[in-house]
Amino acid sequence: MKTGIHPDVVQERMTCSSCGSDVSALGTVDHVRLDLCSNCHPFYTGKKRIVDTAGRIDRFNSKRGGADGAPVAKSGRR
Repeated sequence: MKTGIHPDVVQERMTCSSCGSDVSALGTVDHVRLDLCSNCHPFYTGKKRIVDTAGRIDRFNSKRGGADGAPVAKSGRR
């Protein structure tokens, strides 16, 4: 490894702007501000919602058989 080209590794503090939680980890900067963290992100908290614009999900399910497990009719094209 070459000397003098790698950044210094320091103990950094990450702060979430939404919920205010602090997490520390090794990194190259002293402080990082996060918009969302795993404590308040909708995917990790289970509050995820799907925004269906113009019925795209229903249209896809009607073409492909849907989530009910109905068989999909094959077309003649490949």
